[in-house]
Amino acid sequence: MTPTSAIETVLARRVWDSRGRPTVEAEIVLASGAVGRAIAPAGASTGSGEALDRRDGGPRLKGRDVQGAIGAVREEIAPALKGLDARDQARVDETMIALDGTPQKSRLGGNALIAVSMAVAHAAAADARLPLWAYLHGDPKGEALLPVPEIQIFGGGAHAARALDLQDLMVVPAGAPALEEGFEWVAEVYDAAGELLAKTRPPMGVADEGGHWPAFESNEDALETLNWAIRTAALSPGRDMFVSVDVAATQLWHEGAYRLASEDRTLATEEFSALLAGWCEAYHILSLEDPFREDDAASFAALQARIGGRVQLIGDDYLVTDVARLKRAVRDKACGAILIKPNQAGTLTETKAALDAAKAAGFGTIVSARSGESEDVTIVHLAVGWGAGQLKVGSFTRSERMAKWNELLRVAEALGERGRWAPQEVFKRWR
Repeated sequence: MTPTSAIETVLARRVWDSRGRPTVEAEIVLASGAVGRAIAPAGASTGSGEALDRRDGGPRLKGRDVQGAIGAVREEIAPALKGLDARDQARVDETMIALDGTPQKSRLGGNALIAVSMAVAHAAAADARLPLWAYLHGDPKGEALLPVPEIQIFGGGAHAARALDLQDLMVVPAGAPALEEGFEWVAEVYDAAGELLAKTRPPMGVADEGGHWPAFESNEDALETLNWAIRTAALSPGRDMFVSVDVAATQLWHEGAYRLASEDRTLATEEFSALLAGWCEAYHILSLEDPFREDDAASFAALQARIGGRVQLIGDDYLVTDVARLKRAVRDKACGAILIKPNQAGTLTETKAALDAAKAAGFGTIVSARSGESEDVTIVHLAVGWGAGQLKVGSFTRSERMAKWNELLRVAEALGERGRWAPQEVFKRWR
């Protein structure tokens, strides 16, 4: 007898992301009539080892169209998945991985696979009549950890035409007594920063992830301004509100050194490491992401030994949500946390494996959006359902970002007293 959760139909369509670029939406219909949909995101600053989107190339849409990926879903993935049980996520994902047959999902496209993988999970949850977070959690009536937000205030790097060398300057409301109050604090900081910039620095627009995009005199000027905005919001840096920085250092590496173009200076690795360590001390930086180029494990390890007891050193391009890379980083003591991006891995099964391995190693885990996003809110449910502890979405503005923050508020409301807000526990290694 066919289970109600058997996959009946796999659909794909072209939709558009927050940059106005084409991406893949997958839709799964089960025998019960339950439906799941999901949209693949896309990154601007990407690691060389992550799953590869399939793009059409050619003159139209600057080569970014996804008709080939959509065709792969319709012509190859759909027949292969028909009849499989959506509750068996591992089998679904393994079927797609084997069908693709390449190390980085380049034949069918990582964008095709992750859209389908996430849509299958949504369909299975709908068939079980549960929200996705509860379905993934496994105990719909049990306690769940609410993730601490990491929210962009200033955008730079590849997200803002490199007007600022550092890619993301963010705040973490780890001192807030509750999630809702944490969001209120962030809103106050965002407004304070905007008011200061309007008076003192020429506005340049809005960064890809929704943050302010000003013309700073230097990277340190940006860090000083962010701390000033925290204090102006009547909050204490390093006690109420903390700073998080995504360096995206691979993007800064040029001819054997780190090039800070906005300051017209070049630093050797040791100089750059010392500069970052000093910034962490001076500007209440709790989390530091990708401080070196992705293939420089030795420098990661040296900085981890130097500041890892007080700063959450995060691997993103360095680890690309990959279990093997994570295990090497654990062996080398190269960092203390991992960014979890489903489209880096290509399927939810591989994403969860990386998160579980990181937790087993005592690493911090941060489920993350990408710079090219949509109204899709899957990552919120992954962060809650899998107990990641931290969530990075982008800024506190732009609808593709706020869709996720607002969804987190809804989930927290649904959990009520069973929703555990525990920043002290999440950051106990570093505070």
